[in-house]
Amino acid sequence: MEDFSKKLKDAERLAARSGVSRRDFMQLAMMTGLSVSAAGAMFSKAEAAETPKKGGTLRMGMEGGSATDSLDPRTYADSVMIAASLAVYDSMVEFDNAGNPTGALLESWEAKPGAVEWIFNVRQGIKFSNGKTLDADDILYSIGIHRGEDTKSPAKGILAQIADIKAITPSQISVTLSSGNADFPVILGDYHLVVVPNGFTDWENPVGTGAYKLASFEPGVRLVFENRGDYWMAGRANFDRVELLNIQDVAARTAALQSGQVDAVNRLDARTVDLMKGNNALSIVRTKGTGNRFCFVSRVTSPGFENKDLRLALKWGIDREKIIDSVYSGYAVPGNDHTLDAFNPYYNTDMPQRAYDPDKAAYHFKKSGLSGEITLSTSEGAWGSAVDCAQLYQESMSKAGITLNVKKESADGYWDNVWLKEPFCAVYWGRRLSADQTFTQVYGSGSDWNDSDWRVPAFDKLVEAARVELDETKRKEQYFECQEMIAEDGGMVCFAITDYLDGYSSKVMGVQPHARYDMNDNRIASKGWFA
Repeated sequence: MEDFSKKLKDAERLAARSGVSRRDFMQLAMMTGLSVSAAGAMFSKAEAAETPKKGGTLRMGMEGGSATDSLDPRTYADSVMIAASLAVYDSMVEFDNAGNPTGALLESWEAKPGAVEWIFNVRQGIKFSNGKTLDADDILYSIGIHRGEDTKSPAKGILAQIADIKAITPSQISVTLSSGNADFPVILGDYHLVVVPNGFTDWENPVGTGAYKLASFEPGVRLVFENRGDYWMAGRANFDRVELLNIQDVAARTAALQSGQVDAVNRLDARTVDLMKGNNALSIVRTKGTGNRFCFVSRVTSPGFENKDLRLALKWGIDREKIIDSVYSGYAVPGNDHTLDAFNPYYNTDMPQRAYDPDKAAYHFKKSGLSGEITLSTSEGAWGSAVDCAQLYQESMSKAGITLNVKKESADGYWDNVWLKEPFCAVYWGRRLSADQTFTQVYGSGSDWNDSDWRVPAFDKLVEAARVELDETKRKEQYFECQEMIAEDGGMVCFAITDYLDGYSSKVMGVQPHARYDMNDNRIASKGWFA
């Protein structure tokens, strides 16, 4: 009975978050001995908690900020600024919990046969925080700042497929691609592609159509937002005020949640989350197998790393299972040296999972003809447990007779000063919802975020061919080959894909798992409310 009571309490909390149907809840309740009327009353109470309520200050403690942060969407690289951005700006396209693209400021769309020409309808009657009414020119400008030779936007590569874009009317735009892409609306859901007014450049004083206005911003420390009071999306913008604190250390973040200093945190430590689950004052949201892809990436154009055998030694020399067990307590699956996950329909199920093999690592290192130590740059600024992972990597490489020097870098400015600059460093990637976006942005020759600098024309052509292939069997074969090329020849050692583990005060509602990112797609500030 005690176990059923605990399950019932859990079910009640899940029901309040849309996690349990009335039928399932009633069955579980009656198994504990409750009457039908009592169980119904309990479910009604949970359903009432599901109705968004206005008011209060949401305090968020998040890893993923830096002293170099900016509200210029061309600069985002980590979770704090993504969450901050989605508080003040709106996306063109959003994704539902299952990862399907849904209309946001681009309300609807249709493609002509072949998926080369697209028509997008701009949502009407939407006001920016400065009073301006949204129109097609705002959409064109917001896409345009990520295009062109001079932009340093990470979205430049995924938008290179646009051959022509223009306004048909103030409420409609036309996009012509260089070749067909049935997944193009997914591209426009990239988190960099938020909407600002036509000609806007004052990023210290952001103007958006989002739920909140920026009240204060101390980069790498704290952001404060205040409710606009006139948000267009029903059921959202429920908090009066949102405070977003950059708390890089996971122990400090966890302590802040447990003590009630904050109401929501991201990236809980998998080693302590089981203990936290027993605290009824807290709610833990787990999204299995779709979380961050943790990697050590070599730039294949850097001295030594241009040698394929060295890169293979790095891939065979990491003990993925030991890292997953020791650092993530099993809340992860092994990565296979590319960033697609098993939930993607084009994940290569034929490719064997690379396992730790110190003999193969030693063989390839000897074959490379290189000697001496290899330096790996890492930091808590990459992700909270990156140094722990690197030290276990160092240990496993030593068993292959390879000396790995772990160089700990400053957390501040890691993404500006180390990533894309050092020859071998720690990096994580969030989930992209299409194979095309993954391959284009992470590995494409035209991408500024190609952190391995692995630029292979044959790979680019294969991605382009798959993009327009209507035969699903052939398209799957092409994407399978893409993964094989990356894993065999690329510079990425992708060793783990984690579960997302969010922590909330039990009074925070709207805390559902999401197919793309943690913290309800980094939108808990606009989607959540207090019970």
